[in-house]
Amino acid sequence: MPESSAAVPASNTPSDAAVLYREKIWPNFWIWLVSAGLSSAGILVFAPISIAAGITAAVVLFVIISVLLIVSTPAITVTGSTLRVGRATIERRFLGTAEAYRGKEATAERGTRLNGLAFMCIRGWVDPVVRIEITDPSDRTPYWLTSTRHPDQLLAALRSRN
Repeated sequence: MPESSAAVPASNTPSDAAVLYREKIWPNFWIWLVSAGLSSAGILVFAPISIAAGITAAVVLFVIISVLLIVSTPAITVTGSTLRVGRATIERRFLGTAEAYRGKEATAERGTRLNGLAFMCIRGWVDPVVRIEITDPSDRTPYWLTSTRHPDQLLAALRSRN
């Protein structure tokens, strides 16, 4: 899996279905190393039975962990009419201001400044976050907070009006 995914450039077609931005938040390299380390525990558990059983258990554990990591990888997609983060979708007409945070500011947004009603799609292996205000009067969610490797490109896509 790639360590980061590049953002898709804006499309020139004026369709609402045209993707302005797309990003998959793949796990970093060190997550895969941790997965391999955890999987190797299968060798320790099954080695007294047989080394072949231990290696088989390690491979099976690594495959299971890898599938879970890939299946749970969220995507951020901005089109002319919608924003989709993970499994959540909202019409762009209900989006207010969006701001990017990095470093200590991002940590504060994920921690001490976090509103308990906010929708979050954050990954610990991605530092930058983008906070997107929700203006829908019937939605109690004040904002969405999402991890992204390309906060400036996501902000540009959110600010563009197709």
